[in-house]
Amino acid sequence: MFADICNVLLFNGEERILPEQLMETGRTSQYKADDGSIHQEDRDVAKYWKNGKIKIALFGLENQMNKIDYMPRRIIGYDGASYRSQLLGEKPYDIFPVITLVLYYGTTRWDEPISLFEELKISEELKPLVNDYKINLYEIAFLEQEQVKLFKSDFRVVADYFVQKRMKKKYIPTSKILRHVDEVLKMLAALSGDDRFVSVNIPQEKGVVTMCEIVDGFISQGLSQGLSQGEARTLVQCVEALMASEDITASEACEKLNRKFEDYEKAKNNILEIA
Repeated sequence: MFADICNVLLFNGEERILPEQLMETGRTSQYKADDGSIHQEDRDVAKYWKNGKIKIALFGLENQMNKIDYMPRRIIGYDGASYRSQLLGEKPYDIFPVITLVLYYGTTRWDEPISLFEELKISEELKPLVNDYKINLYEIAFLEQEQVKLFKSDFRVVADYFVQKRMKKKYIPTSKILRHVDEVLKMLAALSGDDRFVSVNIPQEKGVVTMCEIVDGFISQGLSQGLSQGEARTLVQCVEALMASEDITASEACEKLNRKFEDYEKAKNNILEIA
């Protein structure tokens, strides 16, 4: 997923970075504050991109659900610590670029600073003496469908979820098979705040899992636990949205969504009963 994200966002889907070329690295750095106290910062994810024994670059990913007005200063701290660590080895130093990607999953546009100059109140006479610092910001929920389709890993499901939530305020799952089910569901739960992603029951012997089955699990749990009609509406909304957009029957929509027509009828009847 890490390689896939970098390849799509940085290289327009070209497979420049291979998974086997990535190596784990430390995510923690420390700095001394003005009062002399030591503070610790943690990147979300960081990996070396290597060609044999040669380090080509260090990539860092920062996941953001909320907009913050000091992101350029935060990234300066991360990147500066990474460059500083390159001086700790033996001479000649192994110098390589540090590239941080900020992945923003919010469904409203990022309207906070993306460069140091946007944060600072700086006079024109001082600007030539101050180095600007821009962040690499990617608004995942605002990716075009063509960009989403470039993802080959499970991240396509993650990106598609947030694009749909922005555009339609709801999510119609696909039949794409998840390779890393537990990791993707935990990621979606953390980013969306929807705990159902980690509470849904998936049989351990299940070899192939799709997002259709995950959402079906939401509905099954909702019906069995007697939850609100909102749980049953998930399936009904998916089916009826597809019926309207493609002018097809409920049965045909269920087939396209890889769902049983009986499940749709059960969910719809449950809504009517509750109402």
